[in-house]
Amino acid sequence: MAAALDGLTVLVPESRELDLFAELLEAEGATAYRCPLVQVCDLEDVKDCKAWIDAVIAGAFQDVVWLTGEGLRRLLAIAERCDCRAPFAAALGRLRHITRGPKPARALREIGLASNLAAPEPTSQGVRDALAGENIAGRAIGVQLYPGEGGLPLVAHLRARGAEVFPITPYRYASQCEDREVAEAIRMLHEGRIGMIAFTSSPQVERLVTVARQAGLEAQLREVFTRVPIAAIGPVVEETLQSYGVANALRPESNFHLKPLIRAMATAWSAR
Repeated sequence: MAAALDGLTVLVPESRELDLFAELLEAEGATAYRCPLVQVCDLEDVKDCKAWIDAVIAGAFQDVVWLTGEGLRRLLAIAERCDCRAPFAAALGRLRHITRGPKPARALREIGLASNLAAPEPTSQGVRDALAGENIAGRAIGVQLYPGEGGLPLVAHLRARGAEVFPITPYRYASQCEDREVAEAIRMLHEGRIGMIAFTSSPQVERLVTVARQAGLEAQLREVFTRVPIAAIGPVVEETLQSYGVANALRPESNFHLKPLIRAMATAWSAR
């Protein structure tokens, strides 16, 4: 019996779970073409993170908004290096945790904590919606951001509602592979040698578009975006793709994880 993705070559960009994702795809018969686009890196200067951690330990916040699981893990690692992981984890246990999606909720469970308020959709707008019925004026809210400007409108929104907001970005992105490797992947997509792209984060999309512009392949990538099936792990990535003209990205209806994403890809592949 043929596997669900037999005959399909999938462009798999960099992610924290790259190896796992590739293995799951290959177990379904696909060929995973690995193209690491971005890499999560430690900050060179953790002074601001240490001050934020100290504020948590001192009880300065009432709530923390977690936008990514990676952010919590990086803060815990910084606390470990600064010999204050135990008091930091204990202080986190006294706060209300507001999570944007399943990944930060999973990171909380790894240290024995739970999300107290989950966004109905795993987006910054979902966080706004979760807090819509509350009076947050005067509340001290820590907000864990990710690199770039994607979380800044949420910070502005919370401040406009009267909250005292303390944002922190505990990691950075760095390009992991040479531009020529990414450019070659774009050419392969354009030539039909790769049959699908699966994005698990917005920075992967941004990096692909940036390299296409720099390599003179923007027209080819635009054509790829209109023809090649593109899978997005959730609505945040889907929104980013829409901003670049991708109208019908494949994504799970709910449960924005790797296995539901692969099921959505398999459904589309079988109906081709």
